[in-house]
Amino acid sequence: MGVTKRRSIFTAVAVAALLMSGCSDRPPPNRVHSPEDVAGREIGAITGSPTLLLAEELGVAREFPTGEELMFHLRTGILDCVIMENSTAVELVSEASGVRILGEPLLEYDLHFAVAKENEQLLVAVNTALAALRLDGTLSGFIGKYFSGRDFTYIPPEGVQTRPGFLSLAVSPDSPPYSFVDHEGEFSGLDIDVARAVCDFLGVELRIIGTETRDLVTAVWFGRADLALGWLPIDGDEMINISEAYANAVHVVIVRRS
Repeated sequence: MGVTKRRSIFTAVAVAALLMSGCSDRPPPNRVHSPEDVAGREIGAITGSPTLLLAEELGVAREFPTGEELMFHLRTGILDCVIMENSTAVELVSEASGVRILGEPLLEYDLHFAVAKENEQLLVAVNTALAALRLDGTLSGFIGKYFSGRDFTYIPPEGVQTRPGFLSLAVSPDSPPYSFVDHEGEFSGLDIDVARAVCDFLGVELRIIGTETRDLVTAVWFGRADLALGWLPIDGDEMINISEAYANAVHVVIVRRS
């Protein structure tokens, strides 16, 4: 076989391999067109987030530490979809290409404090504080701060009688924008701000206990914490009492545009 012929064969094989490689790099078409299509899929979620629990319940959960990694694996077809809290998803998708948020939410629920069954007095006190914070605009201010980017400065109430002792709060350290550890190593987020405002109203100190999302209910049930905020399952009221709602959470599905 001559040199020219060998080169021709090599070139043909190389071109074919290149074409096949190009085809394999294309992500498969989107197969998730509604929340009902999520079940049984390869679902991405942020490590330690409430939506990771949803992913584990609905399909094959794949966790990644950042939203950028989730978008990469979604665009390349490794993931069928990503589920995420709405405000975070909107910000992430606005900076990413080739992805979109489904119009219908996957899950929407109210946010409450968890309180031990036997501590009715604390439940009443928390509800009283939440009613006052709702009336004076503090709750809507916090919600606007974290979900709409509005400027809001919280001013603690004046003339509150300080009481001895403290209230311990169990929250996840990895559930932004609700609760997370900031760059200074301090707990921050909507839940933290609301809890501090409630404690300010009641005149007591707040102490925060970092807790895995799965253990929030049992932390209160077993007395490791007075209160808990975060992912509280609907059937949690068999083990705990829940306060009046202080905010509403929406979880959405992100898919490829293809």
